[in-house]
Amino acid sequence: MFDAPGLSRICRESYNDPTEVYQRLKRLGMSIVTITDHDSIDALETLRRYPDFFLSEEVTVKMPSGTQMHLGVYGIGERDHAEIQRRRNDFIALLMYLTERKLFFSVNHVFSGLTGSRDDEDFRWFASYVPAFETRNGQMWPSANSAARRLAKRLGKVGIAGSDSHTIAGVGRTYTKVPGARTAEEFLAGLRAGRGVIGGAHGSYGKLTLDVYRIIWAMLCDQPWTLPLMPLTALVPAFTAGHWLNEIRFCRKWSAKLGSEEKQARLLWQLDSGLETKLAS
Repeated sequence: MFDAPGLSRICRESYNDPTEVYQRLKRLGMSIVTITDHDSIDALETLRRYPDFFLSEEVTVKMPSGTQMHLGVYGIGERDHAEIQRRRNDFIALLMYLTERKLFFSVNHVFSGLTGSRDDEDFRWFASYVPAFETRNGQMWPSANSAARRLAKRLGKVGIAGSDSHTIAGVGRTYTKVPGARTAEEFLAGLRAGRGVIGGAHGSYGKLTLDVYRIIWAMLCDQPWTLPLMPLTALVPAFTAGHWLNEIRFCRKWSAKLGSEEKQARLLWQLDSGLETKLAS
């Protein structure tokens, strides 16, 4: 469900059916498929029967600064999901777990204000310990994706891409491929080795607005009692315009700031993990 006030009880972030997503991706030519739900692995129950499917997750993480970010974690198991969710409010504890398990993970939509404010310290953590940056997001404007690509290159990070599509129309339209990879294991190994090739569409204001209308239509079909709310849909273009302008402002602020800074390493022992301290006591 959406976590925005007023929407958390009536509207989902996505109404996509996992099997429909899988079939669409195969028609688009994907040889290997993964889905990254927000803090959820519900798609696993439907798709685990497919040998070319591997499980991933987009995790809402609390940074040491108190801000939030979205971390993509790839090639996980059900036990990993449980541990990730237990640690996601403690970035350092989560980082320790992902590193110990040798899981591949990325900072998603680097220059997006979607999760709120950002702190200089956050980027120092990303620079020091996150192996990959999402350098093409199918919902982000091209300049934000370009800024993410430049930052990833400067910091020596692996670049990946994803559709970030909450509607069926955009899934698979932005992608990462590893030439020659035949299995999920070979694909992830290729990513770690920096052999990933990104491609596909960027986002736009029009694309975002259409997706919001598609979600509203799906909500209406799923919950017909929401029909009296339909006059409010006239406000959608203004809402998405405000969001889009905020994304532009956020990207320009941080890309300019980071472009003038040198990488500053962050060491794990410089801050304590509250979770690890609690476990030890």
